[in-house]
Amino acid sequence: MSATELTKEAIRDRVRALGDWFHNINLRGVQTAPAHFLGDYPSVKWRTFAHALPADLAGKSVLDVGCNAGFYAIEMKKRGAARVVGVDSDERYLAQARFAAEVAGTPIEFRKMSVYELPALGERFDLVLFMGVLYHLRHPLLALDILHEHVVGETLVFQSMLRGSPETRQVARDCEFWEEEQFAAPGYPLMYFVEHKYAHDPTNWWIPNRACAEAMLRSAGFEIVNHPEAEVFICRRRDGDGDGDGERSGASDGRASVAK
Repeated sequence: MSATELTKEAIRDRVRALGDWFHNINLRGVQTAPAHFLGDYPSVKWRTFAHALPADLAGKSVLDVGCNAGFYAIEMKKRGAARVVGVDSDERYLAQARFAAEVAGTPIEFRKMSVYELPALGERFDLVLFMGVLYHLRHPLLALDILHEHVVGETLVFQSMLRGSPETRQVARDCEFWEEEQFAAPGYPLMYFVEHKYAHDPTNWWIPNRACAEAMLRSAGFEIVNHPEAEVFICRRRDGDGDGDGERSGASDGRASVAK
């Protein structure tokens, strides 16, 4: 019996057997994580920025990096994407994602790989989702460099937990060694390092403020074209590296090559 033919009780049993779910997905009336501490997550997040993405993705290819149980990958397929690939480094999440996609009747390719292994895909995608991944990485800027240089063809949808000041400010492009005032100013790009755990999660490593998230995206070669939700940035890939003036051109090439 295929997953699309399973009874509600059979779906519920399989959901339990696959362990704790982080994505609360409605599988034909069965919620996979009804007691989620963030509420109906990620549906509650998706509703805040769904309008910012094309309603019709016909003919488009989509890559969901850190797909977890596949909520966003399924939503992209519902919008008619020709091809959707979901990658995650956690086999348990991938098993959940495969089951969820089968129940939903959405053909999606799932592969086990980390963001640092993305160059092995050998292709670019029209739309790349990078949702809730950055702060789980020990090397976040390297990850953004890899996304730009190897897999994003046109659009990047970026989301990260943000902490600290929500302000942004125009930062001097350079300053003298003895000028320190800007580092304490609200809106200066800051990244908080988590040495042990945050929210009981040892995989939370780096948490940027808004200014830092935006600066990192620009540094990696992305232009922010929309900011539909506090944590979500819709970006367009620019050709070339860095902030567009060539001052750091080629720096990301050397770093990203480590992951090849």
